[in-house]
Amino acid sequence: MKFVCEKTNLLKAINSVVRGVSSKTTMPILEGILIQTNENDIKLTTYDLELGIEYITPCEVIEQGNTVVAATMFSEIIRRLPDTDITISLDEKELLVIECEGSLYKLATMNPMEFPELPVIDKENTIEIEQNTLKDMIRKTIFAVSTETHRPIFTGCLFEIKENKINVVAVDGYRLGWKSKYLEESSGEFKVVIPGKTLNEVNKILLDSFDKVKISIAKNQALFEMENCKIVTRLLEGEFLDYEKVIPKTWETRIRVNKKELQECFERVSLISMSSIEKERKYPVKVEIEIGKIIISCKNQAGDAKEEIFLTTEGKNLEVGFNPKYFLDALKAIDDEEIFVEFGSSLSPSIIKSVEDTGDYIYMVLPIRIQE
Repeated sequence: MKFVCEKTNLLKAINSVVRGVSSKTTMPILEGILIQTNENDIKLTTYDLELGIEYITPCEVIEQGNTVVAATMFSEIIRRLPDTDITISLDEKELLVIECEGSLYKLATMNPMEFPELPVIDKENTIEIEQNTLKDMIRKTIFAVSTETHRPIFTGCLFEIKENKINVVAVDGYRLGWKSKYLEESSGEFKVVIPGKTLNEVNKILLDSFDKVKISIAKNQALFEMENCKIVTRLLEGEFLDYEKVIPKTWETRIRVNKKELQECFERVSLISMSSIEKERKYPVKVEIEIGKIIISCKNQAGDAKEEIFLTTEGKNLEVGFNPKYFLDALKAIDDEEIFVEFGSSLSPSIIKSVEDTGDYIYMVLPIRIQE
């Protein structure tokens, strides 16, 4: 095996596939990158038995072959080499030889025959969506994915194709993020739950472009296909939350507010909330709604903070508490200048959505009981 590749192309390929390398395994082969040559390009593959990534990059292939090399060492060496062509080959001792200007490295390799094959997806349903659209949908929901492994179904995002729309939903028991988009082409209806870990990696590889990404679903696998990259992942099993039933349809109090102004107030007040001397206690940020204004405050042993915003209010006066992180995560995901925040009682979920009410996103945040 021998090929010559531009550092930029090779490093982009490595950075894409390295996300599929296993970090905790008793199988050393899963800590490696499988390198395979083709006629005018090379294919890099990683697979941790749950997430697999393939990336093809152009290069000059001098001699055909394949091998597996430790991902961490390989990627670190390539990253630090000069920005020019890199020659990679296998010597007679099956060592991977890396040559670049005055640099020469030799790395131990593993048997490529031991590298597990990626699952073959028997495509049952397929959709195509622009990469920048999918990237935006993941960004606006992924923060609400649960990190608690005792409820594995909520560690992923629901992908639901319904009435020619794609709905992406994340929920962790304290908040919910929902983003929707109409598909350009009609598709069969289905719903699956894709692991949050996979979506984080997909989002890093997706381009901010109008190029399409194809998403194919099989019985227990999903496949993301871009021009030179494939990502295969297992699906999460279990019953996802019936999200439409838990989103409140009515409100008792509503405010119309500049998103940036509300976000900045929460960020300042949350400095007091997060600086509690009693680290184990969670101090909520208190929100008081009166006619024409909202008061945001927090008080604990570290100090106290209070902010007022004059705005448009409807309905009853209200006092409610929130975990500021949950509220801020939703605000940071919103691009609109003005938003509605709708409240029920002091103990019922609050809804954040667009003033334009385009119906393409909703955030729901559960309140925290305020203890005086």
